[in-house]
Formats: sequence, structure tokens, C-alpha cells
Amino acid sequence: MSDMTGGKALALEAFAAARGQAFVRFDYFGHGASSGRFEDGSIGRWAADAIAVLDELTHGLQILVGSSMGGWIMLLAALARPKSVAGLVGIAAAPDFTETLMWRAFSPEIRATLEREGVYYEPSAYGEQPYPITRHLIEEGRAHLLMDKPIAIDCPVRLIHGVADPDVPYTLSLDLMARLASTDVEVTLVKAGGHRLSEPHDLARMMSVVRGLLPPAGP
Repeated sequence: MSDMTGGKALALEAFAAARGQAFVRFDYFGHGASSGRFEDGSIGRWAADAIAVLDELTHGLQILVGSSMGGWIMLLAALARPKSVAGLVGIAAAPDFTETLMWRAFSPEIRATLEREGVYYEPSAYGEQPYPITRHLIEEGRAHLLMDKPIAIDCPVRLIHGVADPDVPYTLSLDLMARLASTDVEVTLVKAGGHRLSEPHDLARMMSVVRGLLPPAGP
């Protein structure tokens, strides 16, 4: 439920502006300034949003940066538009989270609530409002699972993950590295890092990683 006013998105925008680098940030359907209800969204719909941004608002090769759920979305976008992607940067990337970190981890009581009511409201550690997790989100997400097979992405990939992340285990980034076809994959583990990795030193690290994938800035 994060949006494009988050610290990482704004830091990347400022970084891009300072080097004269084209940049676009956007809100998925049901997020931030975009229309729609979050409860009506799904992994496929949000991936379609990212692909539409690539198709309609960019030209040339792009570096996609995705945090948490955005890490799953960037992988789906790269698979759909491989000729548009020069590199990927995932921060606590969470592919398949609806299945592995939600459905399989839910208690029988929570699963019963989802089956009966179509939605479960999960308390959030990041705000007062709970996360509405819908049965549709879980079921539709199964059409986009990636971690049960090799992932045919050949571009450079950089993954940053906090070892102390309470929401997405850092081992998921190691598993993702193993499944990617690309041989140019690097994982940076941050021993004391949590899930958001939004402290000033985290933002500096992220921008350094992005800079490493960009061509040199002009004079």
C-alpha cells in the first residue's frame, strides 16, 4: 500500500534530476493518487500498470526499481518487455508473497475468514490502517507465481535485502538469484536492515547501486 511519495521514490527522483537522468514514478491502481480501491487490485492488474507505463511513458532501455511487492512487479514487467529493460534493482523484493508469505503462513482461522468473507484485514506495523487482503488477491496471484521455476530474465539484476527484515526473509533474494537466468546478479545483504531500507544510509546505498547500472553522466 506504499505510494510514489515514499522516501525511496523521492530520493530516486532527486538523484535522477541531479544527473539529468530521465525518471518516472507512478502509483498503481488503488494506491496513492491513482483511482480505484486497493481491495479491487491484484498482482496482474498492478503488473499491467507497470507495463503500460513502460509502453506509454518511456522510450529506450529502462532500469526498473521495485521495493517489496514492487520487486515482484518489476520481474513480471521485465518478462513481458525484455527489450525495454536494461537492469533491475530490487529492495526486499517479494515475488510470490501472496502465496508463500500470506496464504501458506495464514492460520486455518484466517483462511476460513478469507473463504467466507472474501477479505481479511491484517494489522499493519507501518500505519494505523490494516491491510485488506482479499481472496481475489490470493487467487489471482497464483497466475503470476515465479519462484517454482527458472526465471528467463537475462539483464543485470541487483538485489538489496535486510537480514533483519521481519516481513520478507532475506533468503528470498538468495533464492531469486538462483532462479534468474542472468549471470550478472548481485545480492547485497544488510545485517541490521529491516524491510523498508529507507534510512539515509539505505537511500545512499540504493542510489549507488542504481548508478552502477547507468551509463556515465554527460558533461
